[in-house]
Amino acid sequence: MKIGITCYPSVGGSGIIATELGIQMARRGHEVHFITSNVPFRLDANHPNINIHQTDINDYSVFRYPPYDITLASKISEVIVEYDLDVIHMHYAVPHAVCGILARQMAKKDVGIVTTLHGTDITVLGYDMSLVSAIRFGINGSDIVTAVSESLKKQTLSLIEPEKEIQTVHNFVDEEYFNMTDRDAVKAEMKTRYGIRQQTKVLMHTSNFRKIKRIDDIVRAFHSVHGRIDSVLVLVGDGPEMNSVRMLVKTLGLQDAVIFAGQQTDVRRFYLMSDIFLLMSEKESFGLALLEAMNCGAVPVGTVAGGISEVIQHERTGYLVEIGDYARAGERIIDILEDESLYNEFQSRMLEDIRRRFHSDVIVSKYESLYRQLIGEDGDA
Repeated sequence: MKIGITCYPSVGGSGIIATELGIQMARRGHEVHFITSNVPFRLDANHPNINIHQTDINDYSVFRYPPYDITLASKISEVIVEYDLDVIHMHYAVPHAVCGILARQMAKKDVGIVTTLHGTDITVLGYDMSLVSAIRFGINGSDIVTAVSESLKKQTLSLIEPEKEIQTVHNFVDEEYFNMTDRDAVKAEMKTRYGIRQQTKVLMHTSNFRKIKRIDDIVRAFHSVHGRIDSVLVLVGDGPEMNSVRMLVKTLGLQDAVIFAGQQTDVRRFYLMSDIFLLMSEKESFGLALLEAMNCGAVPVGTVAGGISEVIQHERTGYLVEIGDYARAGERIIDILEDESLYNEFQSRMLEDIRRRFHSDVIVSKYESLYRQLIGEDGDA
């Protein structure tokens, strides 16, 4: 098949999944064309069967804002015609699905459109009533629509009320990169690098440090843990809440126990160093970093928000708490860290669950099947 993919190229779950999906499809022998505003973040090397078509956004004086949507739609239509694409996969309803629909009309070719909803286009943009009609149009105008969690699917149906059926296809983990290989050695090396004693337990969180991530709850949960267990908290990333988080750390007297690691290109090494991964968000369509950390061996504690409760099986592969209940989160972390057999059981079960539900072969095969449905093919690749 000849597959076009449009996504945001930045460091975010949607762009990462879109890129990894394209790489996996190329490995299966399909011809993949990325049509984006820049080279996707995870596409850091040349791959056979992958082509990149970058849109150039001209800042014409007649326009108040650069016409990104029109330029992107025009570029997608050019690639559809030039390379005779069978399917285009749009990641996000707005603007990408809308651009894909317009591109198909420009190209005058019956190319199939798959749209994947990742969260922000629904959980944020969907609450802007001026955009609801555009989001609904993008969904209804696509041939197949998927959502990365059952929670996001339900929220979309409730908020947007589309006519189109939405299928849940979870995100997947790149197990060739995010795995437990050399975990003990990397953990020892990273602890030495950051001046952490080898026996000290490591709690970790990584995100874009927005208010929705509730980093303050993570710090407060850690505060109760640190009073009982020799532990440190490693925060990877940056964002608008960074200053307030630093102030809270200082207020709680945790300056020597919290490590602000900043933005990192190789987050895997931090996952491998971690004993516990924390995700205390108030909204989360899936939680890809959570899944990656788990496959590197970090046992999770998270909130019941959105897709988090679909990734973590409560009391089997980790613990879930109510949003804002940092006190209970602290208790759960202590329970795990004080009971080595419980920790090992959680770790073993979570790795098996990931292999069963979130392995790349499982999820990529689902997408491949959807593509084949659109072009009238049956059977596996």
